[in-house]
Amino acid sequence: MKLRTKRACSTTGVVPTDTVSKRRKTLDEVRQREGNDKLPVVQSALKLHAIRQPYGVTTDHPLPTIQQDSELLVKVQAVGLNPIDWKAPDYNFGIPTLPYISGREYAGTVVQVPATSSTSRPIKVGDLVLIPSTDYRDLRKAAFQEYSVASSFNTIRLPAAISLNSGSILGVAFVSAALTLGICMGLDFSVIESGPDLLNIVRNLDSSSLPTDIQQECLHGINLKERVGAGDYLVIWGASSVCANITTQIARLAGIKIISVVDAAKHGARLSSTKAIVPDLVVDSYDPQRAIQVIKANAGKGGARFGFDTIGKDTARHLLDALATPAPQSSPSSLVEVESTNGTKASERRDSKLPTPPSTPFDASSAGQKSHLVGLTGLPKGDAPKGVVLHSVPIKLYHEVPQVGEALSAWCEQLLAKGLLVPPDVVDTVDGLEGINAGLDRMRRREVSGGRLVAVLK
Repeated sequence: MKLRTKRACSTTGVVPTDTVSKRRKTLDEVRQREGNDKLPVVQSALKLHAIRQPYGVTTDHPLPTIQQDSELLVKVQAVGLNPIDWKAPDYNFGIPTLPYISGREYAGTVVQVPATSSTSRPIKVGDLVLIPSTDYRDLRKAAFQEYSVASSFNTIRLPAAISLNSGSILGVAFVSAALTLGICMGLDFSVIESGPDLLNIVRNLDSSSLPTDIQQECLHGINLKERVGAGDYLVIWGASSVCANITTQIARLAGIKIISVVDAAKHGARLSSTKAIVPDLVVDSYDPQRAIQVIKANAGKGGARFGFDTIGKDTARHLLDALATPAPQSSPSSLVEVESTNGTKASERRDSKLPTPPSTPFDASSAGQKSHLVGLTGLPKGDAPKGVVLHSVPIKLYHEVPQVGEALSAWCEQLLAKGLLVPPDVVDTVDGLEGINAGLDRMRRREVSGGRLVAVLK
């Protein structure tokens, strides 16, 4: 029998803040001590013992231990199943050690609070939270176990109106979407409920605080003058995915125009009828060359400068062909120098407007703004045309830079509380850790789309 968590209605009450503040610390300390006394020494966990083998349940795995003052312990109650949970063992990537505990996102109840946490977002024992566990190398933070460790700045408290099941499939998509839009495309989230300006945050940090492999993307990936904003077109190839769902929602809140490329027969009606993700245009992906023509014909005078692919290298190549490329070099008299992202000088027309996309290559000194393509799972093979920048999502920014993690987690809480961000669909549930292998097999057979499976732990 499948377990489902019903959505609870949001309720609020008025409590004198002075009375609460006098008792809160003492009560939390008492609950913390009582909770620790009741925690088991061992737990059940789902482990991968060999590549291309099913996961196996272990019943005597030690509880993960707190190692940092910012860490808390969560009782896992709902686990969102992601494609990487089956692709990583099948194709032997993203597995740093064996045996390995997987699982990238979950929701549950806080059972041990951190020694330090944000004063504006105090985390308490008993809070219902969702956790995007992007730090896949730290097995303490994995989702496929009964108890998991999380950093306070990667913890998102759930409002009462959102169920644990729905919360468990939101986290990774939200982080991926926010970093795609906020870092790779430069969207300033302050236009949406005073959200964070991620580019401003990371570019004002000491560069040594950023992981070396994402410094180029974070510090030089996009010129500030080329940032996406209201009225710009964003093409999402693979718009039926959960990550595309959240990307569409956030982009629409910022006034960005969305062109969704999907299997129209399978997903077109759902996209067009679901209020939170209705795009400006749905394009059928059945014939990629035809899709490219439709995009170019409907993306305005300047064409689409921003693209996000959620599928892979082949579709990313089609998306690359659909994006606008800057105009050929103009005469020197009509050009003015501007500083590029790497500090060199490029030229821009004084009277330039975004041109109709030509098929000619782009010279480094040509007019017009660059186009930007973000690949979630892969980028086109070979070099991109001049004037087009390829981006990979710097996902580790969320868990390795606390300033970014805290800013995004706090903003996500606000969007959820105000109903501005809607979780994707829970397609179905499986029972416990024991049911995860069967759920992943369904995903291998492509029986799950447009949402996520959730493993409900007893």
